[in-house]
Amino acid sequence: MIDRLRGMVAAKGADGLVVDVGGVGFRLEVSMQTLRQAPDVGGEVSLFTHLHVREDALQLFGFATEEERALFLMLITVSKIGPRLAMAVLSARRPAELRRAIALGDVALFQAVPGIGKKTAERLILELRERVGDLQGAESAVLAGAKPTGGDGNLSLARDALVELGLTAAEADRLLRDADPEAPVQELVRRALRGR
Repeated sequence: MIDRLRGMVAAKGADGLVVDVGGVGFRLEVSMQTLRQAPDVGGEVSLFTHLHVREDALQLFGFATEEERALFLMLITVSKIGPRLAMAVLSARRPAELRRAIALGDVALFQAVPGIGKKTAERLILELRERVGDLQGAESAVLAGAKPTGGDGNLSLARDALVELGLTAAEADRLLRDADPEAPVQELVRRALRGR
Protein backbone atom coordinates (compact mmCIF):
# COMPACT_ATOMS: atom_id res chain seq x y z
CA MET A 1 0.00 0.00 0.00
CA ILE A 2 1.28 3.47 -0.88
CA ASP A 3 0.42 5.71 2.05
CA ARG A 4 2.25 8.92 1.19
CA LEU A 5 4.41 10.40 -1.56
CA ARG A 6 6.90 13.25 -1.41
CA GLY A 7 8.61 14.50 -4.53
CA MET A 8 8.75 17.13 -7.24
CA VAL A 9 5.68 18.16 -9.24
CA ALA A 10 6.54 17.02 -12.78
CA ALA A 11 3.19 17.92 -14.36
CA LYS A 12 -0.03 19.58 -13.29
CA GLY A 13 -3.36 19.11 -15.08
CA ALA A 14 -7.03 19.85 -14.54
CA ASP A 15 -7.65 16.63 -12.61
CA GLY A 16 -4.30 15.56 -11.27
CA LEU A 17 -0.58 15.75 -10.75
CA VAL A 18 2.45 13.76 -11.77
CA VAL A 19 4.87 13.57 -8.85
CA ASP A 20 8.46 12.57 -9.55
CA VAL A 21 9.75 10.44 -6.67
CA GLY A 22 13.34 9.34 -7.22
CA GLY A 23 12.97 9.31 -10.99
CA VAL A 24 9.60 7.51 -11.02
CA GLY A 25 6.58 9.57 -12.04
CA PHE A 26 3.40 8.77 -10.10
CA ARG A 27 0.13 10.04 -11.61
CA LEU A 28 -2.30 11.03 -8.88
CA GLU A 29 -5.90 12.08 -9.26
CA VAL A 30 -6.59 14.93 -6.84
CA SER A 31 -9.47 17.18 -5.84
CA MET A 32 -9.59 20.82 -6.89
CA GLN A 33 -8.90 21.72 -3.25
CA THR A 34 -5.62 19.77 -3.30
CA LEU A 35 -4.74 21.00 -6.79
CA ARG A 36 -5.05 24.63 -5.64
CA GLN A 37 -2.66 23.96 -2.73
CA ALA A 38 -0.09 22.11 -4.84
CA PRO A 39 3.01 24.05 -5.92
CA ASP A 40 3.78 24.79 -9.57
CA VAL A 41 5.79 22.39 -11.71
CA GLY A 42 9.25 21.97 -10.18
CA GLY A 43 8.05 22.55 -6.60
CA GLU A 44 8.18 19.92 -3.87
CA VAL A 45 4.93 18.36 -2.73
CA SER A 46 3.93 15.84 -0.09
CA LEU A 47 0.60 14.05 -0.50
CA PHE A 48 -1.33 11.42 1.44
CA THR A 49 -2.49 8.72 -0.95
CA HIS A 50 -5.00 5.95 -1.53
CA LEU A 51 -4.46 3.18 -4.08
CA HIS A 52 -7.80 2.05 -5.46
CA VAL A 53 -7.68 -1.42 -7.00
CA ARG A 54 -10.17 -2.49 -9.67
CA GLU A 55 -10.21 -5.51 -11.96
CA ASP A 56 -9.06 -3.44 -14.92
CA ALA A 57 -7.07 -0.60 -13.33
CA LEU A 58 -5.02 0.72 -10.44
CA GLN A 59 -5.88 4.31 -9.54
CA LEU A 60 -3.76 6.44 -7.22
CA PHE A 61 -5.52 9.32 -5.48
CA GLY A 62 -3.69 12.14 -3.68
CA PHE A 63 -4.79 14.34 -0.80
CA ALA A 64 -3.31 17.47 0.76
CA THR A 65 -4.39 16.46 4.27
CA GLU A 66 -5.20 13.32 6.22
CA GLU A 67 -8.65 14.81 6.90
CA GLU A 68 -9.37 14.95 3.17
CA ARG A 69 -8.23 11.34 2.69
CA ALA A 70 -10.33 10.16 5.66
CA LEU A 71 -13.42 11.84 4.21
CA PHE A 72 -12.69 10.29 0.78
CA LEU A 73 -12.49 6.83 2.37
CA MET A 74 -15.83 7.42 4.10
CA LEU A 75 -17.46 8.68 0.90
CA ILE A 76 -16.50 5.62 -1.15
CA THR A 77 -18.25 3.37 1.38
CA VAL A 78 -21.60 4.94 0.40
CA SER A 79 -23.58 2.95 -2.16
CA LYS A 80 -23.32 4.42 -5.69
CA ILE A 81 -20.40 6.71 -4.77
CA GLY A 82 -17.19 5.60 -6.42
CA PRO A 83 -13.76 7.22 -6.21
CA ARG A 84 -14.34 9.72 -9.04
CA LEU A 85 -17.63 10.92 -7.59
CA ALA A 86 -16.01 11.14 -4.14
CA MET A 87 -13.29 13.35 -5.68
CA ALA A 88 -15.99 15.54 -7.24
CA VAL A 89 -17.54 15.98 -3.77
CA LEU A 90 -14.13 16.86 -2.29
CA SER A 91 -13.60 19.36 -5.12
CA ALA A 92 -16.83 21.17 -4.24
CA ARG A 93 -15.91 22.25 -0.70
CA ARG A 94 -13.24 21.94 1.97
CA PRO A 95 -13.46 18.86 4.22
CA ALA A 96 -14.61 20.90 7.25
CA GLU A 97 -17.48 22.37 5.22
CA LEU A 98 -18.49 18.94 3.91
CA ARG A 99 -18.50 17.48 7.42
CA ARG A 100 -20.66 20.38 8.59
CA ALA A 101 -23.05 19.84 5.65
CA ILE A 102 -23.37 16.15 6.55
CA ALA A 103 -23.97 16.96 10.21
CA LEU A 104 -26.66 19.52 9.30
CA GLY A 105 -28.27 17.29 6.65
CA ASP A 106 -27.63 19.82 3.86
CA VAL A 107 -28.92 17.78 0.90
CA ALA A 108 -28.75 20.78 -1.47
CA LEU A 109 -24.99 21.14 -1.10
CA PHE A 110 -24.42 17.56 -2.26
CA GLN A 111 -27.04 17.79 -5.02
CA ALA A 112 -25.00 20.64 -6.49
CA VAL A 113 -22.20 18.15 -7.24
CA PRO A 114 -22.55 16.82 -10.82
CA GLY A 115 -23.58 13.16 -10.71
CA ILE A 116 -25.33 13.32 -7.33
CA GLY A 117 -29.12 13.39 -7.26
CA LYS A 118 -31.44 13.93 -4.33
CA LYS A 119 -31.66 10.25 -3.34
CA THR A 120 -27.89 9.76 -3.43
CA ALA A 121 -27.37 12.96 -1.42
CA GLU A 122 -29.89 11.79 1.19
CA ARG A 123 -28.26 8.34 1.36
CA LEU A 124 -24.81 9.91 1.75
CA ILE A 125 -25.98 12.03 4.67
CA LEU A 126 -27.88 9.16 6.29
CA GLU A 127 -24.93 6.76 6.08
CA LEU A 128 -22.22 9.24 7.13
CA ARG A 129 -23.90 11.48 9.70
CA GLU A 130 -22.88 9.42 12.72
CA ARG A 131 -19.38 8.81 11.37
CA VAL A 132 -18.45 12.47 10.88
CA GLY A 133 -19.33 13.35 14.46
CA ASP A 134 -21.79 15.68 16.02
CA LEU A 135 -21.74 19.28 14.86
CA GLN A 136 -22.37 20.41 18.41
CA GLY A 137 -19.10 18.76 19.41
CA ALA A 138 -17.29 20.73 16.71
CA GLU A 139 -18.92 23.95 17.86
CA SER A 140 -18.02 23.22 21.47
CA ALA A 141 -14.38 22.67 20.53
CA VAL A 142 -14.27 25.98 18.68
CA LEU A 143 -15.99 27.81 21.49
CA ALA A 144 -14.07 26.10 24.31
CA GLY A 145 -13.20 28.61 26.95
CA ALA A 146 -15.25 31.39 25.34
CA LYS A 147 -17.52 33.04 27.89
CA PRO A 148 -20.64 34.81 26.70
CA THR A 149 -20.23 38.51 27.28
CA GLY A 150 -23.59 39.75 26.03
CA GLY A 151 -24.27 42.37 23.38
CA ASP A 152 -21.85 42.73 20.47
CA GLY A 153 -19.36 40.47 22.28
CA ASN A 154 -21.54 37.46 21.48
CA LEU A 155 -21.73 38.46 17.81
CA SER A 156 -17.96 38.84 17.70
CA LEU A 157 -17.42 35.41 19.31
CA ALA A 158 -19.96 33.83 16.93
CA ARG A 159 -18.21 35.45 13.94
CA ASP A 160 -14.84 34.09 15.11
CA ALA A 161 -16.36 30.63 15.59
CA LEU A 162 -17.86 30.64 12.08
CA VAL A 163 -14.52 31.64 10.57
CA GLU A 164 -12.83 28.86 12.55
CA LEU A 165 -15.40 26.41 11.14
CA GLY A 166 -14.36 27.30 7.58
CA LEU A 167 -16.50 30.28 6.52
CA THR A 168 -14.96 33.47 5.21
CA ALA A 169 -15.26 36.60 7.34
CA ALA A 170 -17.63 38.11 4.76
CA GLU A 171 -19.91 35.02 4.87
CA ALA A 172 -19.93 35.10 8.67
CA ASP A 173 -20.83 38.81 8.71
CA ARG A 174 -23.63 38.26 6.18
CA LEU A 175 -25.10 35.37 8.18
CA LEU A 176 -24.97 37.31 11.45
CA ARG A 177 -26.27 40.61 10.01
CA ASP A 178 -29.81 40.29 11.44
CA ALA A 179 -28.92 38.14 14.46
CA ASP A 180 -30.02 38.99 18.00
CA PRO A 181 -26.89 40.30 19.78
CA GLU A 182 -28.24 39.05 23.11
CA ALA A 183 -28.58 35.42 21.94
CA PRO A 184 -26.08 32.86 23.31
CA VAL A 185 -22.99 32.34 21.14
CA GLN A 186 -23.74 28.68 20.35
CA GLU A 187 -27.28 29.55 19.27
CA LEU A 188 -25.96 32.32 16.99
CA VAL A 189 -23.54 29.84 15.37
CA ARG A 190 -26.23 27.17 14.90
CA ARG A 191 -28.69 29.61 13.33
CA ALA A 192 -26.03 31.04 11.04
CA LEU A 193 -25.01 27.58 9.80
CA ARG A 194 -28.62 26.61 9.17
CA GLY A 195 -29.13 29.84 7.20
CA ARG A 196 -26.33 29.07 4.72
